[in-house]
This record gives sequence, C-alpha cells and structure tokens, in this order.
Amino acid sequence: MKRVLLLGGVAEALAIARTLGPEHIYSLAGVGRVPTDLTCQVRVGGYGGAEGLAQFIRDEGIDLLLDATHPYAAQISQNAAIAARVSGIACWALRRPAWQPQVGDDWRDVSGWAELIEALKPFRRPLFTLGREPLQHLHEIPPEQFWTLRALDVYPGNERCEVIGARGPFLIGDERELFERRQIDVLISKNSGSTATEPKLEVARERGVPVIVLQRPVLPEVDREFGSVNEILAALTQNL
Repeated sequence: MKRVLLLGGVAEALAIARTLGPEHIYSLAGVGRVPTDLTCQVRVGGYGGAEGLAQFIRDEGIDLLLDATHPYAAQISQNAAIAARVSGIACWALRRPAWQPQVGDDWRDVSGWAELIEALKPFRRPLFTLGREPLQHLHEIPPEQFWTLRALDVYPGNERCEVIGARGPFLIGDERELFERRQIDVLISKNSGSTATEPKLEVARERGVPVIVLQRPVLPEVDREFGSVNEILAALTQNL
C-alpha cells in the first residue's frame, strides 16, 4: 500500500483528503480552517523548505507526493517538486485551468505589485481579492482612492481602506450588491481558476468594470498533472 502526502491549499484538496484512509497525510500550511472530520491524518505547519520536506518524506515513508496547493503558491510547489525528486518518489500536481477572458471582459494583466499600482492610477474605488498581500501596502494608498480588501479573515484597515473577511463560494447576487454598495470601479484578482470565486468576474463583466489580473507564476514540472479532482481520484484508485 502506497502512502500519500497531500499538500493542501485549495478547496479541491479537501475533497481529495475525504477519500484518503488513516495511513495517508493531509498537510496544511495553517492558513484557514483545519478540518476535524477526516479519516486521514492532518498535519499543520511548514517543513523548512525543500530539504525539510524531503526529510519528512523519508521519515514518514511517503511513496507519493500530491501537490494540491494554490496556483500562486509557487514556492511551495517548487519545494514539493525538489523534495520528491531528491527522495526518489513521484510528484503529482492538481493544476487548475486558468480563467479565460470572455466577450465583454476588460482584463489587464500585470506581473507584480509595481505594475499593479501603475495600472490602478486611473481608478478610485478598487476591490482587491488577492488575499492578505495588499495589507502590506496600506500606507501607499493615494488620497484620491479608497480600497476595499477581501480576505479569508478580517484585518485592521485604515481611513482609506476597509477589510472584509469572507470565504467562498460567493453568490452572484451578493457580488452584485457588493459592487453596487461600494461603487467598485476596478477589480484586482489572481487568476485562480476557482468556480467558488468566479462570480466576481461575471459582475465585473456586467458592469463594464475592468479587471487587473495578477499573472500566474511559472510552476515546476512534475511527474503527472491533473486538471480536476475526478482525474486525480481515478489515478489514485489505479495506483494505491
């Protein structure tokens, strides 16, 4: 029986974890809620880079590493690929397909924070859906802008920024109300590919609101890539 180490970070990872027995391990970085109703083991916390992860793999007798982290968690994915390679085990990865712009979309790609801030200059009421990263830049908000930040949890804002704590899935009616009430004139988003957060893009399209999209990072090559939970579960059934 092969032993799986599942690195979580997206909703699909939990769906995979629910199918794993007690010999397998579901690993979380510690951000967000920790499930308590799983049959598999749950580990919370980091490993100390690729070397620490490789040592854990050897110590625990892991046979397969499954990377189901967020598409923007590039460092974790890099560490996973390296750790699996030096440990001599296979590394599989769930790679969500990216969202694609549709007719009526006004998407503006940026590669990092500096480009993002430059692209933001013509706007006054941005909605950030990048997680916690913008919290490091609250002191940079120009006087003509008021930011709305949405993250998993509530954090302190300031006189020109309010932070909303909310977890998906988000309903399109609620997103419409948010855009209207806050008078959002630009949306800032990662291209996560998640159906749970896609309604914001629909509302931006309806309202003619531009979307500044933070480009996806380049992720490492792995032994097998999968685009859905069902693909992974079928492969696990054949290989475990």
